[in-house]
Amino acid sequence: MSHNRYLTIIAGAGVVSWIAWIVVLNKLDPFESTGLALGLFFVSLFFALTCTFTVAGYYFRVWLNKNEIFYSHINVALRQGILLTLIAIGCLLFQLLGVLTWWSGLLFIGAVTLVEFYFMAKEEA
Repeated sequence: MSHNRYLTIIAGAGVVSWIAWIVVLNKLDPFESTGLALGLFFVSLFFALTCTFTVAGYYFRVWLNKNEIFYSHINVALRQGILLTLIAIGCLLFQLLGVLTWWSGLLFIGAVTLVEFYFMAKEEA
């Protein structure tokens, strides 16, 4: 499959995920079904952000590196999209628990950044 087909599938999944997230926001009452509402909120937001960050990251990589192989950009963009999503959802969870401060957020970002450095070092080896 070509890289455009992968991106079309990811973008389509992103649109569906954003619609699902909006439906969850508008239709579920978090005070009636707390577990279900929060679960669907975070799952739909995870997929929506991952797809959005992946497509944006891919096109940013293509824009930066005009003469490189595009297939390697998709894998890296997907991995970094997932990691960025984990940062966003992790900070939302910290806020939900009431423990998000500027330094706990920075520590969390630093931990996820170290995970990305590990994957980058593993690719080059």
